[in-house]
Amino acid sequence: MFTNATIERIRATIRDSIGRNELAGCNLLVIKDGKEALYCEDGLADREAGLPIRRDTLFRIYSMSKPVTAAAAMILLERGVIDLFDPVSKYLPGFRNQQVSEGDGLVPVHREVTLKDLLSMTSGLVYGGPGRAGQETEAVFREIDERLLGDRPMTTQEIANRFGECALQFQPGRSWQYGTSTDVMGAVIEVASGMRFGEFLEKELFAPLGMRDTGFWVPDGQRHRLANTYATAENGELELFAGNDLGIIHRMDRPPAFESGGAGLVSTIDDYARFARMLMNGGELDGVRILRPKTVDFLTSCTLTEEQQRAFEAWHPNIGYSYGNFMRVMTDPGKAGGLGSAGEYGWDGWLGTYFCNSPKDRLTILLMMQKKDAGTTPLARKLRNLIFASLD
Repeated sequence: MFTNATIERIRATIRDSIGRNELAGCNLLVIKDGKEALYCEDGLADREAGLPIRRDTLFRIYSMSKPVTAAAAMILLERGVIDLFDPVSKYLPGFRNQQVSEGDGLVPVHREVTLKDLLSMTSGLVYGGPGRAGQETEAVFREIDERLLGDRPMTTQEIANRFGECALQFQPGRSWQYGTSTDVMGAVIEVASGMRFGEFLEKELFAPLGMRDTGFWVPDGQRHRLANTYATAENGELELFAGNDLGIIHRMDRPPAFESGGAGLVSTIDDYARFARMLMNGGELDGVRILRPKTVDFLTSCTLTEEQQRAFEAWHPNIGYSYGNFMRVMTDPGKAGGLGSAGEYGWDGWLGTYFCNSPKDRLTILLMMQKKDAGTTPLARKLRNLIFASLD
């Protein structure tokens, strides 16, 4: 698939980004037609100790946890355990009698938030920000942080119920906003399945797929493989970052009380590739079926109305894409900010981890790194363009 010249451009692009302190190190995996087409690694997982990035390096994947949570919800959907029009209050009492922030006051919801609202990020739940909804949500996150390492840490269901008691940013289904919907879905899965969310993921996804290094924490004997996180200092250099965020214990050194469906997982590039390949194969990998093809088609489809789509596109990099089931889906490659194909789907994480599947091209791209506030980095976009331009 790749010429030697293209491979060198890819490696040079990574080296250049590391040299400009955009990140400390990363690894990249490209899968084409079900086979590995390219793997490369560069830079350091631990600059202080001089430890390089390796293929088995562990990364905090933050919002790349979201597609995993969506897949878990689809398992319950196709088994008839949940209905997407179920009100969230059926599972979490904190979602009863909700109110919406409107002007200087509150008004009752026109209808209850449903599981479908959660999966589309059209629930009115937010991560924080201005206004009453944002301020109340931020207060919950402060309490999570205050109790995080104490003897009374908040649990997955406790946190989800507290989010339900916060004011909504808008009426359910009226608009789109990135927020805590995935964490709430994790709690719903916990209630609906009758087991802890992490236990459900291990039983139904990680163990069957052979994802041995994916979970909500890292045992003592494996913690040396966990990459450090870095941030940009005032002088432009990289400095070590070790802060907890969104209720995630940065050290990953203990089983958390809060198993965050939106941000809590740690994984390796090969583990997440197994999840991505399962989706690309219509729900099956190495003879193990996780989901039915029709369910995967639904999981990887966009679900937004025109009104919701306008709010989604207000986040400028989303132009050319729509959204559904905790993933972006490319709908108009000509409007997007880089090369790609219609139907491509995926998501990224706060620390720069990135994944996409392009069914039309039978292509999977995975990038793993640990840089504070990275999101979809310029590096990810440059590598995407190099990779898509190389397709026959």
